Amino acid sequence: MGSTPIQITLELQPQARFDVIDVTQHLRQELGDLLARYSKTLYCSHHTTAGFLEQSLCARLGYSRERLGSFLGVFQQLFPPDANYEHDKIHLRDELTEAQKQVEPKNADSHLAFISSGLRNCVTYRNRPEAAVHLIDLDGVWEHGVRTRRTTALSYNREEAVTQETFSIPVSGHHIDSINLRDDRVGLFAWLDDLVHRFEISKGRIEVSLDPGESHSGLTVNEYETLLMRHDLIEVLRDPLRFVASRGRDLLRDPRAIPHLTLNYARYDLVQVINQLMDLTGLSESILERGVAKFLAAPARRFLRMKRTINLLVSDGETGEAGKIIQGTYQSPVLVQWSKAANQSRRLQVHLYRFA
Repeated sequence: MGSTPIQITLELQPQARFDVIDVTQHLRQELGDLLARYSKTLYCSHHTTAGFLEQSLCARLGYSRERLGSFLGVFQQLFPPDANYEHDKIHLRDELTEAQKQVEPKNADSHLAFISSGLRNCVTYRNRPEAAVHLIDLDGVWEHGVRTRRTTALSYNREEAVTQETFSIPVSGHHIDSINLRDDRVGLFAWLDDLVHRFEISKGRIEVSLDPGESHSGLTVNEYETLLMRHDLIEVLRDPLRFVASRGRDLLRDPRAIPHLTLNYARYDLVQVINQLMDLTGLSESILERGVAKFLAAPARRFLRMKRTINLLVSDGETGEAGKIIQGTYQSPVLVQWSKAANQSRRLQVHLYRFA
């Protein structure tokens, strides 16, 4: 088998706002059977509303495009479009120019579905000829056209653990908060860059995890836009039903919009959502019952598939020089908490790996 890692970046065109794209099909068109020489491939999406699910979950869903679509559809029901998201009030977005405001999409629902469903920017799959790898795009087509989605695939046979470090993140005294880990004031990325250069990593990955002692918190990679992260996401953590209930209230204003009115619309709808999720993933009825009971008590943290670990691709492209962290323009690792942290700080564990 080949020993030198191989890397390619694809530009993909979604066919609809929600699309499930077979990346392996595009890789075969570009590389033929070259990837068969390697045991693993790391896939990295450069976007905040398009990503990958872990291989274990995809295997449970039979690597089926249709079942993956149904799985994500569950979370899309929780975050319907046009549900009065702050992020979608474009006139309030001070970071945008007036020209940008004219074409900026209203896509808070896609960001929240990405975060809540456990979609990842970076995943590693064992290469299996019969198993497709799907990029799941939640916002690929919009009123002003079709997006171009960039995905980097890096195939390798071995990874070497280079070092393990810890890093403390200052957090606020609020119970519910989100912290942009790419912010220069946090200092994490400058520290990670130094780590990569110190160990001369040309191709590899950085695994960032919450310390085992940290609770009531999670990690994701997404756009750190103020209205999205400090309003919409916070509202989800406070009240998981807020946006689906808001949509329900809109429908109730027009009884013709729904065939049958129900009391307590949102909770009824949520039970159906959880039923669908458990049916798709094959979890037991007892787990379903516990999940429903906990979720109806209102804690989003017990239902949303927020992760404790994220991965970042390190690559030199094809230059042969020292590698750097590869991220899309709007991507930021984000730490989310839903309870106060001791001493207003949280500890991260960082593992650095080199590919061969």
